[in-house]
Amino acid sequence: MAQWGQLLLGLWILTRSWGGEKPLNVCMSTEHHKRQPGPEDKLFLECTPWKDNACCTASTSWEAHLEVSVLHNFSLVHCGLLTPSCQKHFIQATCFYHCSPNLGPWIQLVDPRGPGERVLAVPLCREDCEQWWADCSSSYTCKSNWQGGWHWSRGESRCPSGALCHPFPHYFPTPADLCEKIWDNSFKASPERRSSGRCLHKWFQPAGGNPNVAVTRLFASPAPAWKRSAGLVAFSLLLLSLS
Repeated sequence: MAQWGQLLLGLWILTRSWGGEKPLNVCMSTEHHKRQPGPEDKLFLECTPWKDNACCTASTSWEAHLEVSVLHNFSLVHCGLLTPSCQKHFIQATCFYHCSPNLGPWIQLVDPRGPGERVLAVPLCREDCEQWWADCSSSYTCKSNWQGGWHWSRGESRCPSGALCHPFPHYFPTPADLCEKIWDNSFKASPERRSSGRCLHKWFQPAGGNPNVAVTRLFASPAPAWKRSAGLVAFSLLLLSLS
């Protein structure tokens, strides 16, 4: 019976690799995401590009704009006020994370034993990372990875003991460092530009429609022939091991 279980598992892996089953219109399973995307005509300011099809509620979109957000009790002002242009990027990134229904190919389980999910290596366009880094170059922080390691004694994120506040380039020497390190590799700095159609826009003008729909479709497309061949080889080896 155990051998048949391994055989069925191998078939499932193989068909997944052939079919490229990656959802195109889906919300992450987290406390602050809706179960399914849909219209939200009252989204707040920087979250409005997703109003036609959103994974966030109006309440979540408002909370995304707070300096100390109740979404994660995280304080953007742990080293003093950010410049307005820098803070805007973080608001947009939070809206992107909570509102976008186009992150399916990059959704991962946080822990295989639990229901929580996150995204990993979402390819942000080159201009998005470069402008984010440039606009935050005169703002201050005390850590390169904002995902954890904070001091929480007063119920919100504060710099850990011994961590000094420096301008962003001290902790993020390049735009790629900022995009990739700040939220523990949730984002990946793509070398592609916005016009390529092969990277995701952190924010976009709503009047022009959502450009990330087509990009997600590209990344979720079925595996090419060489990947299917590799899957056949792996499955053949599995069969040999069971014989």
